[in-house]
Amino acid sequence: MKNIEKKVIQTIRFLSTDAVERANSGHPGLPMGAATMAYTLWSRFLKGSAAEPMWPDRDRFVLSAGHGSMLLYSLLHLFGYDVSIEDIKNFRQWGSKTPGHPEYGHTPGVETTTGPLGQGFANAVGMAIAERRLAAEFNTNDYNIVDHYTYVIAGDGDLMEGVSAEAASLAGHLRLGKLIVLYDDNDITIDGRTDITFTENVGKRFESYGWQVLKVEDGNGVEEIEEAIKNAKQDISRPSLIIVPTVIGYGSPNKAGTSGVHGSPLGEQELKLTKEAAGWDQYPDFYVSDEVKAYMKGIIYNREKSRLKWKEMYNEYSRKYPQKSIKWEIWNHLEFPEELSSDNELWNFSEKAVATRSAGGKVLNVIAKYLPNLMGGSADLNASTKTYLKDKGDFDRCNPRGNNIYFGVREHAMGAILNGMALHGGLRVFGSTFLVFSDYMRPAIRLSALMKLPVIYIFTHDSIALGEDGPTHQPIEHIMSLRSIPNTTVFRPADAKETAIAWLEALKRTDGPSVLILTRQKLPVLEGVHKGAHMGAYILRKENKEVPDVILIGTGSEISLLDNAHRELKKEGIEARVVSMLSWEIFDKQSQSYSEHVLPPQVKKRLVVEAGIPLGWERYIGKEGKIIGINRFGASAPGPVLMEKFGFTVNNIIKHVKEML
Repeated sequence: MKNIEKKVIQTIRFLSTDAVERANSGHPGLPMGAATMAYTLWSRFLKGSAAEPMWPDRDRFVLSAGHGSMLLYSLLHLFGYDVSIEDIKNFRQWGSKTPGHPEYGHTPGVETTTGPLGQGFANAVGMAIAERRLAAEFNTNDYNIVDHYTYVIAGDGDLMEGVSAEAASLAGHLRLGKLIVLYDDNDITIDGRTDITFTENVGKRFESYGWQVLKVEDGNGVEEIEEAIKNAKQDISRPSLIIVPTVIGYGSPNKAGTSGVHGSPLGEQELKLTKEAAGWDQYPDFYVSDEVKAYMKGIIYNREKSRLKWKEMYNEYSRKYPQKSIKWEIWNHLEFPEELSSDNELWNFSEKAVATRSAGGKVLNVIAKYLPNLMGGSADLNASTKTYLKDKGDFDRCNPRGNNIYFGVREHAMGAILNGMALHGGLRVFGSTFLVFSDYMRPAIRLSALMKLPVIYIFTHDSIALGEDGPTHQPIEHIMSLRSIPNTTVFRPADAKETAIAWLEALKRTDGPSVLILTRQKLPVLEGVHKGAHMGAYILRKENKEVPDVILIGTGSEISLLDNAHRELKKEGIEARVVSMLSWEIFDKQSQSYSEHVLPPQVKKRLVVEAGIPLGWERYIGKEGKIIGINRFGASAPGPVLMEKFGFTVNNIIKHVKEML
């Protein structure tokens, strides 16, 4: 290692410790211990561009151990990204570019939001899947316009989390050889040494997954780390784990190698001693020498040459393969194909009754004709969720051009991998499972929302009506819990046509995830479904007087019950309005005039019917309204029996209406 490189690595360490100390908050241990491996990766391997941080063929770098965020911010500053010394001084402060954990879309050069351990690791698997799929689609014998790696720095905590195990298993099965994980093996977590809970042989575990496992002896040996990464890149038949033994808080005389340096500042005195030991005490805080700046300019220049060379290659590629170039531009933009909405096949449901999961499957395959980059799958439930793309092939180790992914029984990894695919760009992604199992993937859904990624989640078997499988499989609180996540749009369609509308609206969204909640049981195809559904809620059945006596509001399978109740009430001289509320989130964005058109404020008698926990519906019904919902777990019995036992019947709706009037 050259002397100047030692200075750069020390600069990374002390920018990190100074920022944590000034904030009096943060995690100095990881940046101090992992600085050498991070510098080696970034300076000798990582393709990237400060001038164009979103350059499509850049290597992706994921700091899965996101608590060590100052490591990433120091790298970004030194490698010329738009992260200034002032930004570093404002670490963890209001409005800064340097939040406590890396946030995608907030700081230039940050590829994904990390911090919840294991998520970044699984995101990286998604990025590697996307790279392989796009390379298969666009590369030619003479031009590799998609040819990059996904690199990860992961810690002990990342590899303890189940989501990383799920993702690693799938990555090994798929042989994602352009995925390289550097394991910061420092043997420390918050509670102490890892051997109080974590004594497995990590290398053997990853070998059993089908990974290449390499190990370096010196976590501060630049050449040794470089050699390991070179070896990993030589074998692209499988992903690689490089075990790098490090010392957390490296250089701290009294705290290095202890949990005390994991999540707390060194403290003024210990930082002083650390700088003295490193010969850094002569410099002011946040010091970057002119020598380091000059050296880094050379590295930045060389990194930029890679991007410019790729630009030249892409221009040649565009001239030689204009159709592929046009397709590339289409795939890399999330434009909605307007002609899709008018495809008759999208609205042609000849059956008298059809489960919305089946309708959704039909709609999905119509959409796939217009969006060739639509890619996704299920957590071992294609036969149940109906989300298989016909004639689109299966993405696997032998066929990188398939659009169907078999995620296996790995719901959590599926969600995080979808996030990685969406982050990578070039693909529209979806994943499916039963609604009740959305619990397994909630952390990934939350991060979809936080990063505003247009991931589409399809959750079927949406209520007690699924029947005999019983309360373990019957969702109660799930619809409402998904509605509670900011930036998330939830759709619960009432029939096949509303299902098509829900899909269209989901595809138009580019600022957050969409959730489609679909039935197992068949539902009648309703007359009167119209474009108002695009507004989130609309009047399905109108009263025959100036204002209705009562407004009946519902979603999903319960709308057909309200429809039948409307007819029966009319026979008794009670004028009811039926409002189908496909999506709260879309309806809440409408104008006040439209909202009051659908839900006139003078009509106080309102009844909501939804087969789930009623929490939250109060906003639409006021003090005089009522809710027929479920506040307990379900039971094992045929679906129609359960719906009756839990009060989801026309007679019970009529009873509640009469009690209100």
